[in-house]
Amino acid sequence: MTVQQAPQTTATVRRGAWEVIKDYMMTTDHKKIGLLYIITSIFGFALAGLLAVAIRLQLALPDQTLLVGNSYNQVLTVHAVVMLFFFLIPIGLFGFGNFFLPLQLGVRDVALPRVNTFAVWLFIFSLVLVISAMWNGGVPGVGWTFPYPLVVDGNQTGATVFMVAIILNGLGSLLGSANFAATIVNLRAPGMSLWKMPIFCWSIFATSILQLVSLGGLTAAALVVYLELKLGISMFNPGIGGSPILQQQFFWFYSHPAVYVMLLPYLGIGAEIASTMARKPLFGYRVMVYSLLGIVLVSLLVWVHHLFAVGLPEAWQIAFAVATLIVAVPTGVKIFNLIGTLWGGRILMKTPTYWLVGFIFNFLIGGITGVSLGMVPFDYQVTMSYYVVAHFHNVMMFGTAFLAFGGLYYWWPKMTGRFMDERIGLWHFWLFMIGSWLTFLPQYVLGLMGMPRRYYTYPAGNWTWTELNFLSTLGALTLLAGGVVFVWNMLQSMRRPITASPNPWGGFTLEWTAASPPAAYNFAHEFPTTFPTERPLYDWEKNGDKLTPVDPRSIHLPVDSIWPFMTALSLLLMGYGFSFGWFTNFTVTGGLEPFFDAGLGHVIASLVLYASLPLFFWSLFKWAGTREYAVPVEHHHLTKYDNGFMGMAWFIISEVSLFGVLIGGYVYLRIIGAAEPPALRPNIWLAALNTLILVSSSFVIHKAEQDHHHGRYTWFRLGLFITLLLGVIFMLFQVYEFTLFGVESDWRQNLWQSCFFTIVGLHGLHILIGGTGVALPYYQALTGKMDKYNHGSLTAASLYWHLVDVVWLFIVAIFYAW
Repeated sequence: MTVQQAPQTTATVRRGAWEVIKDYMMTTDHKKIGLLYIITSIFGFALAGLLAVAIRLQLALPDQTLLVGNSYNQVLTVHAVVMLFFFLIPIGLFGFGNFFLPLQLGVRDVALPRVNTFAVWLFIFSLVLVISAMWNGGVPGVGWTFPYPLVVDGNQTGATVFMVAIILNGLGSLLGSANFAATIVNLRAPGMSLWKMPIFCWSIFATSILQLVSLGGLTAAALVVYLELKLGISMFNPGIGGSPILQQQFFWFYSHPAVYVMLLPYLGIGAEIASTMARKPLFGYRVMVYSLLGIVLVSLLVWVHHLFAVGLPEAWQIAFAVATLIVAVPTGVKIFNLIGTLWGGRILMKTPTYWLVGFIFNFLIGGITGVSLGMVPFDYQVTMSYYVVAHFHNVMMFGTAFLAFGGLYYWWPKMTGRFMDERIGLWHFWLFMIGSWLTFLPQYVLGLMGMPRRYYTYPAGNWTWTELNFLSTLGALTLLAGGVVFVWNMLQSMRRPITASPNPWGGFTLEWTAASPPAAYNFAHEFPTTFPTERPLYDWEKNGDKLTPVDPRSIHLPVDSIWPFMTALSLLLMGYGFSFGWFTNFTVTGGLEPFFDAGLGHVIASLVLYASLPLFFWSLFKWAGTREYAVPVEHHHLTKYDNGFMGMAWFIISEVSLFGVLIGGYVYLRIIGAAEPPALRPNIWLAALNTLILVSSSFVIHKAEQDHHHGRYTWFRLGLFITLLLGVIFMLFQVYEFTLFGVESDWRQNLWQSCFFTIVGLHGLHILIGGTGVALPYYQALTGKMDKYNHGSLTAASLYWHLVDVVWLFIVAIFYAW
């Protein structure tokens, strides 16, 4: 369609390296944040890919010595961790999601731009934390599933840093997911209903919900393991009645849905490519949306199929086998959507189209082998074999990753204003297509022939094992060549001038009305308010609707700030201290020892931990003390709730999930008689008093909100102060109770006490977090940053404080009253 845009300058000013770095440290621009995710993810893919090649070189022939023993375990672990948590998950959900979700929704940024900056740097710093283990005793070698009790074996390296990195990465991921959900619900272009959003937006929405619901399982598993490594308390230790399998239940509650976290955004990308390149609307738009949401639901009910071989009751196995088959139905529907979209279209056979077709073929094979693993007897035979390795990589590497590259080739002109070379792109595709099958098809056969996974060598003389492994290694080297070609293609394209038009592929969604690359304000025009379908550009051109130009000087954007970056940096330092040091020199074997008797690395890390705390609070309050916009701006909301409230409401889902997983584990242990309360346990009268204090504080902060709404600012400030005071009193009673209970008995020798410390202690941490959250609007009020138009972080802090109070009521019921 004809797009009337304000003129844009083509002159570019070359900036120095420090200016660019500082810009990305401070930016609130969703596109730059998306690029940070994409660049970091590509780096992660390169690192993990090189480690994969090292693994295959070790296994090319029997009895190789390139990687032996724990060295092999470390390379295998870091390969999996980086490939999953720092490439497949982030590049689709947060890389493409950050760059293109606001563009496709027709808005100027996400709901919470500074939270977005904070989240991306948490993601980057969690990778830095994993890499830092290399000079602090070694990277983790426990496998990406960190199974218990292997993960707490004293001979393992890097286990604590792995747990901390997972928690920090998870926090950034949850904040990003809540931000996306809030953006979709609250900030779509006027006239765009949910049912008129592009399918990519739906895929990001579905994935964000899945992340928020399920990630609590992974966080719970990492937290409990970390507490055992640092304090010796555990819910998993069979020596005190705990269940090692509970760790895998927690872990897979997230990590099987994570397969769909890695899949759903790419299905949205595939649908966008198919519709644009076939010159057709998406086949079965509503059915595909329902399939995306159906996967979110059913994927939460299949995690136990990873545990079929551990001896679970037969009814459990049958139920989860059926759920595994059911989840294949909406997945298959989406493949039919893609095929139906291509069928009969005037297909433009460009590089993105090749990646899409390659995905459909490869993913179908991977999906079929996944159904076979849902058959319990067959799963028994191959569960720890190379068949599972081949299936997983069939779905992820030459399934999902194909659409990651398809998305890069499809949106590269929009992101950079440049085209990648088609001929080199096809070399990249065919090297990956041939290399993938050459790498993993032999592994299916090896698995059926009994070759176990996670072994660093194998004996000579087993029929065809050597030949098949050698072919697999040749395939890995072919993939390496394809990766080199891809990097060369990117670098070559960046040397070219910006020549891409706003809509080089003839797409139908709103991002194609922006310049290539888009300006900071995204659009220099306003859109018509009628959205007949999810393809507005086609509809508007057919109806003769025009885009109304807007003077870019009238557009106000959030002000860049260094403080989200500094807050994330302080958490990196805090994570370093928690990983390699501690508040005290406590050891599981020797108890509390003189602080400076510890090793130099422990002392330095502990001092870094101490220093990170004031830096964290200083940065956080500086962040809260600067307004998001330099001038008063009228915000466009589709609901009556502001963005802070909306983002916190979605984030709270993840907190409910975290406490739900931990409380569910405790209730299970209690029901089977493993976690019986000791004769002396905390007094219920103190819990009742604390309940009265905490519930009262909820009413007080609610009253403070009402006072602010009605302009009674003195009473509003007093209400926040009283809320903080009640929180402090609650924590003093809690510390007294913990100290008294800890003196009376050994927390490490009783499962009930370990569960009590873990869950009630986590709630105490949330009291501190919630109290800090309440202190922020109090500080904003004292410094004049809040008025009838600027609510600061009040609504978010109030909502979080109510959550903390509700969780406490459950804790009183299950620990004090039961």
